[in-house]
Amino acid sequence: MKKYDVIIIGAGPAGIITGVTAKKQYPEKSVLMIREEDKGLVPCGIPYIFYNLNSVEKNAMGPKPFIDLGGDVITDPVIDVNVKEKTLKVESGADFSFEKLVFATGSRPVIPSFIPGYDLKNVYYIKKSYNYINNLFNELQDKKNIVIVGGGFIGAEVAEQLAMHTDKKVSLIESEDLCFSKAFSNELSEIATEQLRKANVDVHTSTLVEEVLGENGVVTGVKLKGKNDIKADAVIFAIGYKPNTEIAKKAGLQINRVGAIIVDNYERSSEHYICAVGDCSQTLGFLTGRCDYIMLASTATAEARVLGYNLFGIKIKKGFSGTIGIFSTEINGLAMAAAGLNEKNAKFANVEFISAKFSDVDRHPGTLKGTSPLTAKLYLSPSDGTILGGEVWGGKSAGEMINTIGLAIQKGVTVYELMSLQVGTHPLLTTAPTKPVIIKAAEVAISKLRTLNK
Repeated sequence: MKKYDVIIIGAGPAGIITGVTAKKQYPEKSVLMIREEDKGLVPCGIPYIFYNLNSVEKNAMGPKPFIDLGGDVITDPVIDVNVKEKTLKVESGADFSFEKLVFATGSRPVIPSFIPGYDLKNVYYIKKSYNYINNLFNELQDKKNIVIVGGGFIGAEVAEQLAMHTDKKVSLIESEDLCFSKAFSNELSEIATEQLRKANVDVHTSTLVEEVLGENGVVTGVKLKGKNDIKADAVIFAIGYKPNTEIAKKAGLQINRVGAIIVDNYERSSEHYICAVGDCSQTLGFLTGRCDYIMLASTATAEARVLGYNLFGIKIKKGFSGTIGIFSTEINGLAMAAAGLNEKNAKFANVEFISAKFSDVDRHPGTLKGTSPLTAKLYLSPSDGTILGGEVWGGKSAGEMINTIGLAIQKGVTVYELMSLQVGTHPLLTTAPTKPVIIKAAEVAISKLRTLNK
């Protein structure tokens, strides 16, 4: 039985960054990464396989940086972990022992077994599996009528990409009033839903799928509650993911109400020498400290860096007390991003807030070629002006601008401090120095606070 100082189960973003960071910080330690497939995928790039990339290989991801640092990798799924003995068994029958074990097993799609016909031929899911997605890419080539169930990021992005094929009719079914409703405010959700329609996606909101229809075991359409049936050659369910923690449960680790491994601020489980990171581990909301359900590669890698540094003792203090949830996407050429609090999750958590926004263009002067409208919206505490959330939409700079807002949330910055933010500007790259949209939104917020406190 071969022993390693660290064994990492999983080779997605969380596993790779944990391994790379650990090898850099502890080069003398032996580290093994165990994966299920020889090739992996960039999770957020999966939708773009279906048009922009037009290739699965172009979205491939692997642990080469980890290997270059001296890490070992095997492809042999783990089937059992013995917590007390500090050993694990892989599918081939081999056993390994460890000093530290890291679960980076990710998440898997929710399977709607409650919907009749969910298991018919040509019913698919967006699995984070190279082999599965490669097969799906090939299977969809000759499909003309495609129905996607789920209007979150993955479902909407896949729908937009497939709809770029002029020979395909793509329908999107969303049970909520608007698409992207779990991450965006009503205002931005309305904009995003309209962008999907402009992208030639037939969007059905406030709609439930009652049944997947089929003949001779093969999909022919979907039956909608209170609406006409839709013809389909293929149905893709994108209704969410759940933590992939079956092995952890079997091993006896503590699991929370959403099925994730319970961890402390440094990703350590109930057994101090076993850690969990990424989609399979617990996240807590930055504001409430309650169990959250955010699964993002960006969140996973932030956790993984902290874990990699601190595997053999806390070297650096974790720089965030909870998960903010920072999202971004682009639909039909419009970039949209959100971080932290908005009207919807504030109401759920009973958090008081005020909001302020400002719109301009992302270049100066606005007559420059390639200039796009740009709007920033801030959510803040009415008591002290602390920034609790934000949204940005318009040109591509929204994708990085939301990260500035994310840092402001993480560091407890107020709109008074944001108003004096020192920025660099350039006509071809940014809004004018006289009116950066985030700073101007902060000024609007300060005016509202003054009115409120009179």
